[in-house]
Order: sequence, then structure tokens, then C-alpha cells
Amino acid sequence: MSRENCRKPERALSARFVETVTKPGKYFDGQGLFLRVAKNGAKQWVQRITIRGKRCELGLGSPPAVSLATARKLALEYRGKAMLGGDPLAEKREGRAGLTFADAVERYAAAKLDEFRNPKDRKRWRTVFETYALRTLGRKDVADITVQDVLRVLEPIWHDKTETAKRLRGRIENVLSWATVAGHRTGDNPARWKGNLSEILPKPSKVAKGDNYPALALGDVADWWAALAQRDGMAAKALQFLTLTAARSGEVRGMTWDEIDLGDRGETDKTPVATLATSATRRAVWTVPASRMKNGREHRVPLTAEAVALLESLPRMEGSPYVFFAPRGGMLSDMSVSAVMRRMQEAEVKAGRPGYLDPRTKRPAVPHGLRSTFRQWAAERGYPRDMSEIALAHWIGSEVERSYQRSDMFDRRWAMMAEWAAFLRCETVQGCNVVKLGAAE
Repeated sequence: MSRENCRKPERALSARFVETVTKPGKYFDGQGLFLRVAKNGAKQWVQRITIRGKRCELGLGSPPAVSLATARKLALEYRGKAMLGGDPLAEKREGRAGLTFADAVERYAAAKLDEFRNPKDRKRWRTVFETYALRTLGRKDVADITVQDVLRVLEPIWHDKTETAKRLRGRIENVLSWATVAGHRTGDNPARWKGNLSEILPKPSKVAKGDNYPALALGDVADWWAALAQRDGMAAKALQFLTLTAARSGEVRGMTWDEIDLGDRGETDKTPVATLATSATRRAVWTVPASRMKNGREHRVPLTAEAVALLESLPRMEGSPYVFFAPRGGMLSDMSVSAVMRRMQEAEVKAGRPGYLDPRTKRPAVPHGLRSTFRQWAAERGYPRDMSEIALAHWIGSEVERSYQRSDMFDRRWAMMAEWAAFLRCETVQGCNVVKLGAAE
């Protein structure tokens, strides 16, 4: 017979049951005492008690540190104090130093942020809290944080910065969940979505304003590429290389010379693409280490003739390892690359033209949106989905599928990127037009 929701002392828990139970739920023992088992298997003793007419929950610690016998003793003691008009909850709070939300964030980070392989991801995790949450919640004791407190953080950004707010809510929930398991608070998690904030805030999918990065229309690619070629400066060169490789801005800006192998040079670049696709030539490759990749896996990028020529045209700064270096030798900023596209758009508008707009949102295209442009081009040219997704360094399929699909299709991707470069120059067989699948039938 299930022990769950049984309040009678004759159905009291046993030490063995406390030790072995894993099913999430609440298991009552008597005197208002129950064992709460979370979905992740964490256990906590909680006592429901009425203090001065108000129903409360007191955390009594977690097994095995706090045994069943100890929890019963504490529950009886607190019940007696409450019956005599005392306030065991206030005494408990006064008897320990409160843990502020800011301190909880730091302690959670110390325990969990090693799971992020990229230091930049760890920095972003903290930045979101610093920007949106700590001003409101930072000095507040985690034991006192309520749903209303969480809403004061989320509501101002829920509609305008939906994706950020969605991530922040999950992170607040994680921190408060840690605080509960660590014995610093009791009760339900005020940042929980299902059956909690979901009843107050609209679904993110209903209010998101399309957080996709504005992409360059395929019909504008040739003109845009020609205009970019007229621009000087290291940031413009980085944007050219980013476009040729369909890489992320951070991957390009952080690229160092020791990541590049130019392969067999000479007559290679004059060989037709169709021949190169099946030849044994050792082609140029840029190998991005796992530590700099979003998915945490090493990524090989085939470098076509255009990409290699661009690299060979670049100056080098003594003492700087970066291919695309900033004026003082450090890494280019993301803003400097974005500024190139912004100035190109401004020049078009000044000339009385609409400029380079995303065909769906009508917003000016940005560097990261060029990856979407490449993805659309690859799809409409009929390239296999997996091949274009590998080119973008996206995860392919499930973990099981990836364990069997170990090839990165390097040679085939080289031919695809060579044709992409030809499309940028408006030198494909079909000219500057994109032939959609089935259009030739």
C-alpha cells in the first residue's frame, strides 16, 4: 500500500524506507513531518506547522545527515513551541545567517559552472544575473524570495527580450533549487514555470518577436559581396572570411595562425572544382579547437582558393597570434565586424536604396545572419542537409546517430564551399540566380 499522502502515525515512515525511496513525492510521517523527494532524487525533511494562526513549512535538513529519529525529535520540539505561542520559524532564521540570492548565485556557480567548457559561456551566465536579477534579488534572503519577487525581475523584459528572460527564469529556478537542497530555503520554487509562472506570464512562443538574426536575401548576395570587396580594414577582411567559411564571428575573430594548414599549394587552386572533389590533394584547412567551439567539439573548416588568397594577403603583427587582429594586436571586437555591415547598409540608404534587408523581417542583415543565408543557399542548391549542418558546426541527429556518423564530409564540403564562393562572385553556372528544387522540371 502506498505511503504517499498518508498522514497517520500508524503509517509512519521507516528508516529503511527513507534510505531507499526514489520516487518523487511527499511521504508523511506524523506531527506534520514529511519527506520530500525531488525529481532529481534529492531528499529533504519538511514540517507543516501552524504558527500564530499562519500555516508554514519548516525545513529540517536532509537525510542521511538528518536521520528519521532526529527529524521526528525536531518536529515534536517545534510543534510544542508553536502550541505555546512561540515562533520556531523566526527562531530558526535568527539562529543562522541568511544566505542572500547574490551569495547563492556565487555558490551555485562555484559548484556548477565547470560544466561550461567555454569561459565566455561562464561569463555570459553571470552577466545575465548582473544585468537583470541582482539589483532586485541580490540582497534578498533566498528563504524569503516569492513568486512576486521573481515576477519583478522577469516582467520588464518578458515581452521585449523574451529569449533572455526565458533563460534567466530557468537560471533563477536552478539557483533556488540548489538553495532548497542545500537547506537554505523550503517550499515550492517561486521561479518554477509549469503550474506556477505559466499561470501568470504568457508563453514565450506567443510573445517572442522573432529573435532570429536578420539574414541577407539570396538575390542581394552578389551586390553585397561586391560592395564588401571595396572596403578596406581588418574588420572588413574578417567579414569576408566569415562569409566564405559560414563560420561564427567569435570563431573567426579568435582564429590564430597555428590553427591554419594551407595544404598543397601551387596549381591546386587552378584545378576545376569537380576534379578537386575527387582528388587526393591535401587541401587547406582551418581547425578550430574544441575549446573555442559552441558545441565543444573540434571543427575542421575547408579553405577554398578564395579563403586562402584572402589569408595570404593579410599582414601579420609581431607578438599577436591572431589572424584578424585589432589595432593593438588583440582580438577584434564583435562590434567592429558588425559595424562594417552597418556602414554598408547606411551607404545604401544614403544612396536612396533600401539596402540589404532580411526578406521576412525587413530588418538590416547582420553578420550572424549570413549563416542563415548560406543555409538557405545550400538547401535550394540541393546539398544534403547533414553536410550543410556540419559546415555550420551544428549537432547532427541524436547522440546515437552521431556515434555512427563520424565523417565530417570534408572533401564534399570543400566542393560545396567552393561553389558557395563562386555564387558570392556571381560566377556559378546559373549566374546569380538560385535554382530551387524542382524548378527545372
